[in-house]
Amino acid sequence: MTATTLPPSRTPARSAGRSPAALAGYAALDLRRQARDRVQMFFVVGLPAFMFVVFGLGSDEPAGSADVAMYVMVSMAAYGAVTATTGVAGSAALERTTGWGRQLALTPLRPMSFLALKTGLAMVVAAVPVALIYAIGAATGASGTTSDWILSAAIVWAGSALFAVYGLAVCLAFRSDNSVGIASGLIVIMAFLGNVFTPMSGLILDIGRFTPLYGYAALARYPLTDGWTPTGTHDPLWLPVANVLGWTVIFAAVALWGLRRGQERV
Repeated sequence: MTATTLPPSRTPARSAGRSPAALAGYAALDLRRQARDRVQMFFVVGLPAFMFVVFGLGSDEPAGSADVAMYVMVSMAAYGAVTATTGVAGSAALERTTGWGRQLALTPLRPMSFLALKTGLAMVVAAVPVALIYAIGAATGASGTTSDWILSAAIVWAGSALFAVYGLAVCLAFRSDNSVGIASGLIVIMAFLGNVFTPMSGLILDIGRFTPLYGYAALARYPLTDGWTPTGTHDPLWLPVANVLGWTVIFAAVALWGLRRGQERV
């Protein structure tokens, strides 16, 4: 008599853990947790909105096809969006290397599903400062064409995904409790160099063109400025596009290296 070997089947618990309903439930709980983090939400939503009110409100001087108020509005929305994606995605990488990551390893949630879910969550959180700052701009008279509003908002939100990859890269590379703080702190420096806070010129501007936030912010403002900076220099469209693509490849390579290094240590 020969024994018959039956093909392994997935247990109900494992199948349930990978179901869309289970993933949606986990995402909803995590989103609620993010919203309750008042310190994070202040830096993601409150601070960029405050900076727009201080520096952009009532600035009706022309800036391309829009005005200065809209120029500042786009810049502050971009800063808020990248702060959100960096923090949320960076915390995901940190969780994978801590006790919470080991707890998740006991569940049916696969590592790539976890990272994809966190990236999606980061994009949801990033939409909050963009929507709020654009709403404040619309209510206070920021001026621009319809295409300026639609295209800049879409680029600000979609382009912030680059900094989800950045957050993963930094936190997977450093693997310490301070890695999220390091990633967020570097965002402030990159925002200055990237022409987000104040207009740069001369050598600083030349250096800034090679920094990650420069291409993203310039691309977001391109619908209204057509590539012209406040200091009178012009960037062809290929420059911010190349900047964004180049840094995407760099951050993705660092994140992949950090992920593989972590798996080798297990």
